[in-house]
Amino acid sequence: MLKLAHRKLVGEGVNKVRPFLSSQTSGFHSGQANLSPRSFFGVEDFLDDDNSRPYTYQKEKKSKNPNKHVSFKQRTGAYMEPFTLDVFISKRFVSASITHRVTSKQVAVAGTNSKDIKAALKSRCDIPACLAVGQILADRAREADVYTASYTPRERDKFEGKIRAVVQSLIDSGIDVKVYLD
Repeated sequence: MLKLAHRKLVGEGVNKVRPFLSSQTSGFHSGQANLSPRSFFGVEDFLDDDNSRPYTYQKEKKSKNPNKHVSFKQRTGAYMEPFTLDVFISKRFVSASITHRVTSKQVAVAGTNSKDIKAALKSRCDIPACLAVGQILADRAREADVYTASYTPRERDKFEGKIRAVVQSLIDSGIDVKVYLD
């Protein structure tokens, strides 16, 4: 059997290997030569569970329960409250934006790193800076005909201090903000 495989690989009387072989041919698996081409990184391209794609692609997460019921509120929430408030506070800057949920476009943006706000503030990360960001964001949102927004704090953020100052400034300036605390 080894002689038969060797004749197929090398050829009758010819001592050169055929050019289509790109991997080692000395290993055998279930009686057949390993003729699979190697990938760029030297790792063989295996297929995933469905035998549809190379293993390098990320598989989408499959639901544990494919018959899971999706409530009416989950399906329509993005359309009933289309604008969300996003507040980011670092050690140096404060920025906030109002984003349309469905189209993912930013409607209004304000931050202490912009030129018009930088000059007017002593510090770019204290409570007065947060109040100024909220005021400017409210003005820009009203120009874009946005009068309501919803805000859900991130997991690491507490709704107090600087974040509360930005939201309270928006509310005081005429933007109705619904705050969802978990």
